[in-house]
Amino acid sequence: MTDLTGRVALVTGASRGIGAALAHMLHAAGAGVGLISRSGDDLGLDGALGVACDVRDATAVDAATAAVVERFGRLDILVVNAGVGTYGPFLDFPADDLEEIIDVNVKGALYAVRAALPHLLRSDAADVVMVASEAGRRGFPGEAVYCASKFAQVGFMRALDGELREKGVRCTNLCPGGVATDFAMGRGRKPGDTDGMMTAEEVADLAMYVMTRPRGMRILECALRPMIEASWG
Repeated sequence: MTDLTGRVALVTGASRGIGAALAHMLHAAGAGVGLISRSGDDLGLDGALGVACDVRDATAVDAATAAVVERFGRLDILVVNAGVGTYGPFLDFPADDLEEIIDVNVKGALYAVRAALPHLLRSDAADVVMVASEAGRRGFPGEAVYCASKFAQVGFMRALDGELREKGVRCTNLCPGGVATDFAMGRGRKPGDTDGMMTAEEVADLAMYVMTRPRGMRILECALRPMIEASWG
C-alpha cells in the first residue's frame, strides 16, 4: 500500500459503498481521514473523524470541512462521493426525487469543493476526485435525471482542471459503471440487479491509484465498467 502518512483526506458520503471502502484504504495508507456522512459514522477507524453532515446544506458542509481541518491541521485530498439516484422513465419521475438528486449530486459537489478548496490550495500535493459515473459520459434510458446530475459533475471537474492545474491541484473524474452496492436499491434497482457488477473496493482501489501518481502528472478521467456491461448503450 502506498504511504500517505502526513496527508489528510476528506471523503463525502463516507458511511457506506465506495466512500467507506476508500476511507479504509486511505486510513490503511496512513492518511488522516475526515468522513462526512448523514450518520457521522467514523467506521471504527482509529484516529478518523466522522462528521454528521447533509451535503445539501452549504453551511453544514463548510462547518464539517472546518472541523476536519481543525482536527488534522491541513487538507490535501477531497473525494466527492456523496450521491443518490433513482431510475425510471422521466415522465413518471417523482418530483421530490428530482430535487434530491440535483441537490445532493450537483449542489452537494459544488459546496464540498468550495469549502475544501482554500485549504487544498495551501497543500503541496492536492487532489480532488469526483466519484462521477459512466452516466456522466453518456445517456442511459431510465436514468435521465441521474445522468443530468453526473454530466454536471464531470463538466464541473473539467472546468476546475483548467482553473487549478497551474496552482498544483489535480482534478479527476472517476466514472464507474455498475457497482454492487445498495445504491438506488428500491429506487429503480432490486435485488439481483447488481449481480456481476464491480465491487466498491475495486473502484476505491482505482481512486487510490489516481491519488498516488507522481505529482508531475495528472489523470483527468478514469472510465471503468464491469465485464457484464457493453461498451456502448
